[in-house]
Amino acid sequence: MTNKDILKTALQQSAYDCNCKPEDFLSDKNVITISKSNHRARKYIPLPLECHLVSYGNNVVAQTSERTKAVVERYISRYDAYRCFETPNINALNALLAPFNITVCFMAEYFLPDVNKLKELSCGYELRVLKKSDFADLYVEKWSNCLSFNDRDRDILAVGAYHNNELIGLAGCSADCDKMYQIGVDVIPEYRRQGIASAVTSKLAIETFKLGKVPFYCAAWSNVKSVRNALKCGFYPAWVELTARGTAFVNELIG
Repeated sequence: MTNKDILKTALQQSAYDCNCKPEDFLSDKNVITISKSNHRARKYIPLPLECHLVSYGNNVVAQTSERTKAVVERYISRYDAYRCFETPNINALNALLAPFNITVCFMAEYFLPDVNKLKELSCGYELRVLKKSDFADLYVEKWSNCLSFNDRDRDILAVGAYHNNELIGLAGCSADCDKMYQIGVDVIPEYRRQGIASAVTSKLAIETFKLGKVPFYCAAWSNVKSVRNALKCGFYPAWVELTARGTAFVNELIG
């Protein structure tokens, strides 16, 4: 699988997610679509959405509802593509969405592997490839960043790091869509800063490729440690997303 193949797969998946064409993300003009359900979309995206912005760096592709289309289109036409995903401009988007009881909820950066840079990294601890039966008992809070608690069937494979037979680091991949598996990782606090995260992440990415799937990685901009891990493992920033949800839903999340 080449980098061109990987990007093509990601663009097609984003097109399923956003009700558009893969080439729309490569245009120099913004694209706006009406959001609708699609069984090929990533399983955790609650389609349809009323405001969801995606950029691969060229433009903004926005999926909206009929009622929010005009205000979202006004917003993305006002700023350069990358500035639609930053403050203080997001405050303007929230003001436009307020009459619909919607507010910005999720923002994240997504990473794809560079096959010329991805390689298995070592950490000095034993690494084990784990199948479903091997991690069935790992659905506990300390591994919540690695496994899909709400839909365990999505979890396909994991790689664990062990010290004296104790699990100290874990990376898991979930089948969020047909051709792309998302990687999540965590390390027990007292074992961090020893290269364990990059070791389990890089090995899991390679194991995912062996399954004929594209591994991808997601991190918040502010999660510097996670971004560094992605880069160290040979991933590169490929696209960004911003999603607005109902105000009641957002308020419940923030408590």
